[in-house]
Amino acid sequence: PLVGRVARVLGPRGLMPNPKLGTITTNVGEAVDNALRGQLEFRTEKRGIVHCPIGKASWEPTKLRENLRSLMVALGNAKPEEMKGAYFRHATLSSSAGRGVPLDMTILNPASPQFMRADEGQ
Repeated sequence: PLVGRVARVLGPRGLMPNPKLGTITTNVGEAVDNALRGQLEFRTEKRGIVHCPIGKASWEPTKLRENLRSLMVALGNAKPEEMKGAYFRHATLSSSAGRGVPLDMTILNPASPQFMRADEGQ
């Protein structure tokens, strides 16, 4: 009964524990270590839109760049083999409630030779 009440609130928000995401596990120590190390979890909407946090505004720019790079590589690795054409079309970076800033896809696309090779000042 208690789980049912909680599930009605958390379920629609996507916050219920899920074995596919690794939030239900028998190895609690490993799950805590992964969470503390900043395990990436991303979900896609039906139209292919991905929302994922990459860090906090107080973090160093190099740490944010590394997290963004890791996210883009993970998304590139998740591309189905049979899919043809451009997998990444647009990318926008924003704070939680801020305006989005469009990003240059030639630098963010893992299939591009210029992947993450921009100057540190950008």
